[in-house]
Amino acid sequence: MPLVHISLRAGKPETYRQAIFDGLYRAMHETFEVPEDDQFMIITEHDAGNFRYSPSYLGVGRSDDLVYVQITANNTRTVEQKKLLFRRIMELLGENPGIRPQDVFVNIVEVAKENWSLGNGLAQYA
Repeated sequence: MPLVHISLRAGKPETYRQAIFDGLYRAMHETFEVPEDDQFMIITEHDAGNFRYSPSYLGVGRSDDLVYVQITANNTRTVEQKKLLFRRIMELLGENPGIRPQDVFVNIVEVAKENWSLGNGLAQYA
């Protein structure tokens, strides 16, 4: 049950943002075994003054089209699954909406299963 926070510069059309949602869900479904209909994602848009990045850190040439993706997920995936996820996200977002590989920044935050309540005040995974 990942929770995905996406941050990008303001001004992209809805079709662009929806393509990000679709690509991220598909990548997680294919590589992280995320079930059908398990889609909990938020996009936050920022003006230039509230969006900072390094244009060259670690030799990666980033642009103003940078998209930050932070995935909070159970700490049950292997390193190999994470590597596959990173690659698949980059591939799918490159296809649609056309984000350059250098502008796909992904971070995974792992939590214990008991740290979720998906509604009704219950700890469904505990």
